[in-house]
Amino acid sequence: MALHRVVALLTPPQSPFELACASEVFGTVPQDTPPRYSFRVCAERPGPLRTTAGYAMLVEAGPAALREADTVVVPGRQPPDAAVPPEVTEALRDAHRRGARIVALCTGAFVVAQAGLLDGRRATTHWHSTARLAAAFPEVRVDPDVLFVDHGDVATSAGTGAGIDLCLHLVRSDHGAAYAAQIARRMVLPPHREGSQLQYAEQPAPARADESLAPLLEWAASRLGSRLTLDHLAERAGLSSRTLARRFTEQLGTSPGQWLLGRRLDAARILLEQTDLPVETIASRVGLASAVNLRRRFRAHLGTTPGAYRRAFGEI
Repeated sequence: MALHRVVALLTPPQSPFELACASEVFGTVPQDTPPRYSFRVCAERPGPLRTTAGYAMLVEAGPAALREADTVVVPGRQPPDAAVPPEVTEALRDAHRRGARIVALCTGAFVVAQAGLLDGRRATTHWHSTARLAAAFPEVRVDPDVLFVDHGDVATSAGTGAGIDLCLHLVRSDHGAAYAAQIARRMVLPPHREGSQLQYAEQPAPARADESLAPLLEWAASRLGSRLTLDHLAERAGLSSRTLARRFTEQLGTSPGQWLLGRRLDAARILLEQTDLPVETIASRVGLASAVNLRRRFRAHLGTTPGAYRRAFGEI
């Protein structure tokens, strides 16, 4: 399998964290698995490059590295709306015209917007900078309430950890849920968050340990084949249905039903990849009742069918 070439385009002052998000996801090789990606960095000028952490990093490649990229990652930087040299924006446009996927993490969206690649499109960035992005680029439809937006050829993420969510989402799109899960486990990450989830809780996170949803989520994830209604979950948590729904919104930015559907689709994807079980059996095992329902959910959420997904990512 040819390696998918990922190149991070750095712009000073560069945030080391957003760069590390991309490096960890695309540069990690799960145990006993051939590598699927190569990862390197470039900048407008090779040499020392300032970071927001107070040190400089040595970048050896210039913008010419983008000519070989299958995916270009633009990590966040501060201040987000500082001018970008024309050579950098032109290199981004050239890579996009050539067919490279452009991925902005956090305030990297400002760089991609300066290249004109977000015009007329929905995009996001760190919640603290969404109003700034909308004011600077009125032709961009800024969505402040999501973790990431993926158009296929261009994708943007919210801040900090949402960059990891987007990178893992892209790995799932490229190589399937099981491979992405291996990377997430190596990074000691919980199950993935959907891009449509809220960037942050509407209310402060609970202070008491007994208000955490983690035990309930672990319990439900181990029983996906069972009938799990809101009432069942609430009873298990010892809460009213209304209180449980509120805590899901506060802690996860989504509803219990949407969280549960996401876990069931993830489990179905892995079974399609790693087994030759009939679709009807898989639907029953993950709690989606029937092949018809599984196909409908796949089409609505993944834009494909279980059969086509298995042909693309099946390991058997």
